[in-house]
Amino acid sequence: MASTQPGSGVQTSTVIVATIGTLTTAALAYAVYFDYKRRSDVNFRRGLKKQQKQVHKAQKEEAVAAEKGQKERIRAAIDEANEDGFPTDPEKTEEYFMTEVARGEQMCQDGSDPVDAALCFYKALKVYPQPRELISIYDKTVPKPILDILAEMIAVDSSISVTGSGEPVE
Repeated sequence: MASTQPGSGVQTSTVIVATIGTLTTAALAYAVYFDYKRRSDVNFRRGLKKQQKQVHKAQKEEAVAAEKGQKERIRAAIDEANEDGFPTDPEKTEEYFMTEVARGEQMCQDGSDPVDAALCFYKALKVYPQPRELISIYDKTVPKPILDILAEMIAVDSSISVTGSGEPVE
């Protein structure tokens, strides 16, 4: 019985090597066949181009839908923040500002949802007395993807004045 085990071990490794060799040969043969069809068969090339166009179109539609969904999310977040209101007392305003900026910075660092991070910076901007100055600070410190979302938020909310003296237009 001891003499048959070494033979079976060799047999198992031979089967594994043969299987790997067969799979490699099959993959190589398919690659050669595919390349041959791609080069010589006009209908095959057309089919490939058609598939490629369909994939590209689907990706484009997906990107448009994602962008539209994000814009709706931004608008909903702004509406909700404005409904919740902002503090008017100077001491509470300062505390609110510091809290929101700290939350936004933390969200930027831990990879949280960019819309939520931008919303924190937006809330801080709403209570800051000189939004234009704060935007220039954000421009230097906030990561670009979040800054882009914040810019969309500012564009949606016409009550933030970024051109004039810094006073909100109501």
